[in-house]
Formats: sequence, C-alpha cells, structure tokens
Amino acid sequence: QAQQAKYLSDAENELEELAVTIAQAKKMVELIKGAASKEKERVEKLFAEASEVLATFQKEVAGFIEDGERSMLGEAEADLRWKEERRAKLAQCKQNLENVPSTDTIYFLQEFQALKVAMEENLSPAPSFQNELNFTKCTQAVGAVKDVLSAACKNQWDHLQGKGIDGLSFQEMDEGLKDRANRQRLERGIRVGWAGGISSCFPPHPHVSLPHTVAFIIDLDSDTADKFIQLFGTKGAKRVLCPIPYPESPTRFINCEQVLGVNLMNRGNYYWEVELIDGWVSIGVIAEDFDPRESYNRGRLGRNEKSCCLQWNGQNYVAWFGGFESVIQQPFFHTIGVFLEYSEKALTFYGVKDSKMTCLQQLKVSHFTKGQFNSFQNKINHQFASLFLCKLKPAFFLESVDAHLQIGPLKKDCVSVLKRR
Repeated sequence: QAQQAKYLSDAENELEELAVTIAQAKKMVELIKGAASKEKERVEKLFAEASEVLATFQKEVAGFIEDGERSMLGEAEADLRWKEERRAKLAQCKQNLENVPSTDTIYFLQEFQALKVAMEENLSPAPSFQNELNFTKCTQAVGAVKDVLSAACKNQWDHLQGKGIDGLSFQEMDEGLKDRANRQRLERGIRVGWAGGISSCFPPHPHVSLPHTVAFIIDLDSDTADKFIQLFGTKGAKRVLCPIPYPESPTRFINCEQVLGVNLMNRGNYYWEVELIDGWVSIGVIAEDFDPRESYNRGRLGRNEKSCCLQWNGQNYVAWFGGFESVIQQPFFHTIGVFLEYSEKALTFYGVKDSKMTCLQQLKVSHFTKGQFNSFQNKINHQFASLFLCKLKPAFFLESVDAHLQIGPLKKDCVSVLKRR
C-alpha cells in the first residue's frame, strides 16, 4: 500500500508538471500562430501595396508611350500625306506633258509651265521630332526598375536566410575580416566587414539622416539568458511566465530577466538596431566582468556603474546609468538604433523610422562649464568614462511579462563600407 501511495503521488506530481509544461507549450503554439498570422497579413498588405505601385508605374509608362506616339505620329503622318500628294501631282503634270502632240506648241508650253510651277512649289517643313521617339527610353527605365526589384528581392531573401552580401553568411563574412587584404585596409584606415566601423556623423541633433554604416551583427547568448526569457534563435527574446529549464551556467542571470549578446566591444565604433515588439524593454551595454548573480536592485541595466541603457516603460523613454535616470520626451519608436563610439567613450540611442534617425539620448562626459548639470549628467561626468576601461557587451532587460524584442537587421541603406575617422 505504501508503495502504491508513492506511485500515485509520483504520478500526481508528474501530471501537475505535465499540465504546466502543456500550458506553456499551448501558449507557445498560440504565440507562434498569432505572430505568423500577423506577419502574413502585413506581408500580404505590403505585397498589395507594392503591386499597386507597380501597376501605377505601368499605367504611367503606357500613357507616356501613347502620348509620345500620338504627338509624333500626327506630325509624321501629315508630312507623309503632303509628300504623297506632291508626288501624285508631279506625276500627273509629267503625264500631261508627255501626252501633248509635238505639233501643238502652245499646249506644250502651257503643260510645261504647269510642271515647272509644281516642281518649284515650296517643300513642306521636315518634321521637327525635337524629342525624337523619347518613349523608346521606357524599356530602359522599366528594365532598370526590374533589375532593382530583382536585386532587392535577392538581398532581402538572403537576409531572411541569415546571409549577408554576395550570399555569404555573417559568420563567413566575419571570418573574412581576418584575411590579410582586409587587415591591410584596416591599417589604411578603412573598416571592412560586419563588426565595428561606423561613421562619426552622429551629432546629437534631433533629426539626422540614417547613416551609412557597417552593421554590428549581434547574436544573443543563451548561456546568459535568465530562466524567464524565451529565446527565438539568436535574434529574438521574449519574457514568459513559466521558467525555461536552461542548463547551469556561471554567466546566467538569476535575479533579473536579462540576456547578453555574445559579441565583445573593446575598440572602434559599433552600431546595431533593435525592434521593440511588446512590453517594457531596456537596451544597452554592460561590462563583460559584471556579476550576473547580483541582486535585482543592483543587477538591472543602468542601476549600477557597470552598465547603462535606454528603457521604454510604456509611457516614456528613460536613460539609466549608475542608478540615475533621465526622462526623454519623445514619441515611441518601434526601432531603436544604438551607436557605441568606444574610443570616444560615447553611447547614443536613436529612434529610427522611415530612413530617418531621431537622437533620443547621448551618454558622454561633457566639459561644458556654464550653468549647472543635472544629477544624471553629473553621474555621467564622474563615472561614465570608467565603463570603457572594460570590454563591453550588448545587453537587454525584458522588464514586463510578455516583453518582446528582436535584433536587427539594419535598414538596407545603413549597410556599407565606411572610412574611419
């Protein structure tokens, strides 16, 4: 009986555990279905809009050809009719002259004079055709559009498959940086590749154009993810209610729902983008040697001197460093750009929309002496530079349940090769 009771108890425990995991699995299934459904709707809408744009362009090009044909054809046909009429008239005069009897001198002279007058009539002006057959350039224009669309589709498909330029994967591209040719370019001051290298054209101005840059490709480190963070590949993270049975790891956060990138930053400049999908999310950097077992109050991004971040709290953006905050009065942006200038000891956060960037906050020591700094800038001035004595990692804090983020890719016109300063 005791053995039977033990089996029953074990079965009950296992059933309870299965119920929890089944609930979690059902939630994950619904999440995937919902996300896929929304993505399909958005994709269908975008394809419909793209088709409408192409249809409008096709209609405009066809109208352009018809207008060109109509204007030029009228002039050409009028010229053709005049020449045909003149030819018929001359032929008739010539025939009349040939039919005059050789003995009728007066009649001959009359027909000869008629032929002479017909031949001396002014010719009609030649067709101008100032824009001669300009509609024949339509093929070239439409061909160029087709080539651009084909290239764009291929590039975006490569991005979806996790590939970069010329079909190389990001890992292959990163390894390619190590070859001698690229090292020579680096020595000449040219940054080539996907890690590091961005123009210093980011003044803290409210609105700047999206810069040409080389993407800093971030992969999330599953060995650092808190047990309440569900990872989607190496690019997506979502906070969940049920803990994930991750294996033990000395780098795993245990008191804060945080996760780091595997990438290290210790020289040069870096730029990456993050999509805020849902909930309260903080994005920033953290020292490599930060203790992930710190308490919640000390372990959160920006609440210590070893990290800083930009937080979206559902109402405002807030910059954090060393436990001090700076509230930012800007509208919500789905895409946040992060620009780290390691040598300049500066970190700038941008709101990215429609190929434009809005500077939300720049963290940098200021030597401006006129007036008095606020407590946040004073903290920056006293301790922010020391953060750059460490190797830094990208860091993410998912504060609210169901908080969800996705790493890049960058907007297409962000990706290029830049000269370093």
